[in-house]
Amino acid sequence: MTPKRRQKLAVILGALALAAVAVGLTLYALRANINLFYSPVQIALGDAPIERAIRAGGMVKEGSVVRDPQSLDVEFLVTDYVDELAVAYNGILPDLFREGQGVVVVGKLSTDGRFIADKVLARHDENYMPPEVSQALEDAGYSPADYQDQPVEAAKRE
Repeated sequence: MTPKRRQKLAVILGALALAAVAVGLTLYALRANINLFYSPVQIALGDAPIERAIRAGGMVKEGSVVRDPQSLDVEFLVTDYVDELAVAYNGILPDLFREGQGVVVVGKLSTDGRFIADKVLARHDENYMPPEVSQALEDAGYSPADYQDQPVEAAKRE
């Protein structure tokens, strides 16, 4: 191998090594910012990581919202009509937050099985359902259209 080829090979290998390091560092940095979505069924099965930021979603169970009159603490159940997830939130809920409506919560799953939410996202009109909630309902064997039109009747199918 001539010195010129050896120099070209060293430059190419150096560039590849730098690119690999850059990609590795980028993926490592992004890993901390990724919030994967889990349905209550997946959380009940133990698929969701504990004490790591995730998103969970489903429908707010009728009659499950409990507000503390002395503070902004709210507890409610999120269901996909197969399993339920207890959510604790401290803050002001969105105006469109209601029982029987679709919701996505962002936060961490505690070791006792409760979800400690940092954010609560509610749907924005009568016909909208977050795509993750819609997919979770379909995976559980339900049609999201059933819940958009008749959430109370759908809850009776449990």
